[in-house]
Amino acid sequence: MFVFRLDTHSGVPPYLQLVQQVRQAVLLGFLHPGDRLPLIREVVEDLAINPNTVAKAYRQMEQENLVTGRPGQGTFVTEQQSAAMSASTYTSLRRGLVTWLRRAYAAGLDEQAVNALFASVHEQTKNEDVA
Repeated sequence: MFVFRLDTHSGVPPYLQLVQQVRQAVLLGFLHPGDRLPLIREVVEDLAINPNTVAKAYRQMEQENLVTGRPGQGTFVTEQQSAAMSASTYTSLRRGLVTWLRRAYAAGLDEQAVNALFASVHEQTKNEDVA
């Protein structure tokens, strides 16, 4: 069963953290179409947060067509247009990213600098792909 977690120091609202976790889990193949998310009350109990916060996250995910609610059954991951990456692709990309991060930290970059560098290269690369 999928388990949510919250980072109280991230500055990201809790409901958005829940949405982001499901998005990432689907993209990385940890959640598949038809998988059931924990019930709202289960998330509330596990994370000790307001039920309205969890409901807001679930509504957001439904609006994005990431999940669908089935009355009396729960909330389920929907079929996605783009397939999740394969385990071998994930492993290879992760290995490359770990190597890159180790080099960046060894070069003296802190977390903020690493994030800034990644964001700028990501934006540049994304713009190149569009042009």
